[in-house]
Amino acid sequence: MSDEVHGFIVSSTGRIILRIDVVERGLLVSLLEQLIELVAPEDADEDADPLARMVGIDAQALPPQDPVLARLLPDAYRDDDQAAGDFRRFTERGLREHKQANARTALDSLAGSGAKVTLTPDQARSWLGVLTDVRLALGVRLELTDDNHEELLSLPDHDPRAASIHMYDWLTYLQETLVRCLMASPPE
Repeated sequence: MSDEVHGFIVSSTGRIILRIDVVERGLLVSLLEQLIELVAPEDADEDADPLARMVGIDAQALPPQDPVLARLLPDAYRDDDQAAGDFRRFTERGLREHKQANARTALDSLAGSGAKVTLTPDQARSWLGVLTDVRLALGVRLELTDDNHEELLSLPDHDPRAASIHMYDWLTYLQETLVRCLMASPPE
């Protein structure tokens, strides 16, 4: 990344803009593509009820074993396994597809721009969702907590986690600046 870090800003015309260099763009594209792959729903059961398949209801949906997916797709009911399973069957596929759609929107806005990414309000909301998801995923992989964040920030450069924690903080900065822009922008 360049020495100068840019976040999202609101232009004088009310548009939300992100200035981005080639390295930052490459990092974001890679993270977004990885997220799309990670949250991809499993193929629908070809023998499933056609109506259930059409509306995205899974015959069975188990909690994810991957800790990142468990964080991105948590149980809706922690004290009731039956209710949590039912809720997951009816909503998980749609939630996964929504997370993929947010990531694709962000990818499309990156692909259709140069050093300046200009977002519509809808695109900005998709970016906000996908930045949250990528930060959550990275935080889980880093085993990041409130208690160890400062410790991880002071890792020596040769530690394999050092680049990831700096990327996490950069994503946090992007998310924070985007929230400020959305709060400052007039509602549609």
